[in-house]
Parts: sequence; structure tokens; C-alpha cells
Amino acid sequence: MASADLLLHPVRLRIVQAFLGERALTTTELAEELGDVPPGSLYRHVSLLTKAGVLQVVAERRVRAVVERTYILRTFAAQIQPDEVTAMTPEQHLQALIAYVAGLLADAERYLTSGTPDLVRDGAGYRMGAMWLTDAEFTDFLRDLLAVFQPRLANSPTEGRRRRMIYTVFLPTPDKATDRPHKGASGRKGQRKDGNL
Repeated sequence: MASADLLLHPVRLRIVQAFLGERALTTTELAEELGDVPPGSLYRHVSLLTKAGVLQVVAERRVRAVVERTYILRTFAAQIQPDEVTAMTPEQHLQALIAYVAGLLADAERYLTSGTPDLVRDGAGYRMGAMWLTDAEFTDFLRDLLAVFQPRLANSPTEGRRRRMIYTVFLPTPDKATDRPHKGASGRKGQRKDGNL
């Protein structure tokens, strides 16, 4: 597995995100997607990720005098070990979150500036909500969510399928008296707990 220092660099994290969904990309294709990253910097970060075993070369072909390589993501290698996550400082987590959100914004900008985006037609959206869950209920929720996601993560890119990016962030709020639901809130059946931003 790769280290937190390797993966949580803003550019390297965006490179990893670009390969999600079993994509195979050349550095030229990657440069087109990450157009704001200088080519020299992009190649350097791709090289670092390849040496660390996060990216793997699956094909090579000569284009004029240059060898063009095609890469895939070794998903199991692109994970930070739990002990490293535990050892990270709040500042490091904040920096990691900033890099994560930068990737999200880059994907959103690419979608919103390509052609004529239609959020309803394309199934795109952004939403936030809050749930009151005990630690045990939250663990059950994560297990249920994984049961929904896992079979679909195995889908291969075939005709009619579109790559859809899904970002998740789970943040517990500070445990304060002001976080408690007001009286009568629990009796409202069918109330929406989320909404579009």
C-alpha cells in the first residue's frame, strides 16, 4: 500500500482519481484531463506513482521518437493504511480534504463546461443531509452502503455505461447541546432530511 505522503499530494490525488473506474489512460490522455497541471510536473508525479506501484504500465507503443505508455490504477495499492490515517494530525487531514475537494471541483468543472450539461438527464447532483445515528447504527449504515456499491464497482466500461464519479464525506458534528433535535422533531414522518445545495 502507498503512504499518505505519496497519495495526499493534490496533483497525485487527482491523477489517482482520473483512473478510477478501471480506466486505462496514456499520459497524453491524462494531460488532456488535467490540463491545468504543467506537463513536466504531471510526468514526474506519474513516475512517482508508478515506482510506488500505484500505477502500472499495461502497454507501450512508439509515437515518433517517444514511447507512449498506457497506465492503469492498482486500486488495492492506492489505499492509505489505517495506522497512517490514525497517525495523521488534524492539519494533515485538512490538507487531504482540500486535495480531495479540489479533485471534486475539477470533475464538476469538466462536466459543467462540456457541451450542454443537464443535471436531471445525466443523473448529476450534489446533496447533503444529516442523520441521527449511534455508532452501531452508523456501522450498519456503512455496511448497507457497501452492499449497494460493491457489486456495481465491479462493472466494466461497456457500451451504454457512463463513468459516474461518487464522492463521499462523513463528518460527525461536535457533541453539543445545540446539536440535539428540538422537541417534536422525531414525530415528523416523511420529512426530508436532505436537500440540493
